[in-house]
Amino acid sequence: MRTIREMQVALLAPAAALFLLIVLLLSVTSVAGQTLGQTPAPTGANAATTSAPAAKLPTPGQFPPYKPPRTADGKPDFNGIWQAFVSADIDVQDHDAQAGPHSDTMGAYDQWPGGQGIVEGGEIPYKPEALAKKRENAEKRMVVNVTSDDHRHDTGDPELKCYMPGVPRANYMPFPFQIIQGPDRILMAYEYARSLRTIYMEANEKAIPQKSPADTWMGWSHGHFEGDTLVVDSTGFVPYTWFDRAGDYHSDALHVVERYTQVSPYHIMYEATIEDPNVFTRPWKMSFPLYRRMEKNIQLVDFNCTEFVLDLVYGQYSKYPKK
Repeated sequence: MRTIREMQVALLAPAAALFLLIVLLLSVTSVAGQTLGQTPAPTGANAATTSAPAAKLPTPGQFPPYKPPRTADGKPDFNGIWQAFVSADIDVQDHDAQAGPHSDTMGAYDQWPGGQGIVEGGEIPYKPEALAKKRENAEKRMVVNVTSDDHRHDTGDPELKCYMPGVPRANYMPFPFQIIQGPDRILMAYEYARSLRTIYMEANEKAIPQKSPADTWMGWSHGHFEGDTLVVDSTGFVPYTWFDRAGDYHSDALHVVERYTQVSPYHIMYEATIEDPNVFTRPWKMSFPLYRRMEKNIQLVDFNCTEFVLDLVYGQYSKYPKK
């Protein structure tokens, strides 16, 4: 006869076998699910990071649709301090890094960085004789002559001599500028050389001539809005400003049409169409982004470069010439 102990073992054996079978089936199901890509649901911090799809990285030069804020009169609000971060002031076309004029004594302080151009299509359509003048400008960009007539502008980059930069160069120099927008005028104040532009927004304002009363370094500008784009039409330039340190230049027939379009709270896409039948065979265009300066206490600071160039430009006439 079986003992009580043997009878208990005999009764429990089928139950234990059934329990082991269930555990085995659950393990196989879990492994199969993972093999088919069915991972367990994340919990805790992992759930927050994996439940939503990853954000797509922005594509350079492309922006989602954007509606800029408005001024009191309903126009797109361009007020703020803006700056370009391109090296076009050195050369508006593609350029390699290069030594500055005093690298023997100034080392890396005097080097000019390489950069990508801002000219659409890459080439400026010079007339043959104008291209020769551009190359001559580049060769003599550090030559300063002081005369009592306009021939003092024949050589030397105007930036070198602290003249106002002109348009569009003022917008891509390595200095910020401020847009101050009113209903009938927009002011653009540039940190470099205290340059200033006034853009007249009233097309029929009788007190404001349509044509420039006299040619100036920064031109004579009228503006209007095309949708959310500020369009500025400028003529009346003196023929002395350059587009860059590479000697790219224009005549007094220069006509510039600029387009400012806000594409985000922090960016303006800028375009300028250049026309000068005395120098170029056809109109050409440059474009680049402007960035809103976001420092808490951002403001323009004084850069009156005149005092830095007095010895260079007028040193030969000084009572105490430099030795």
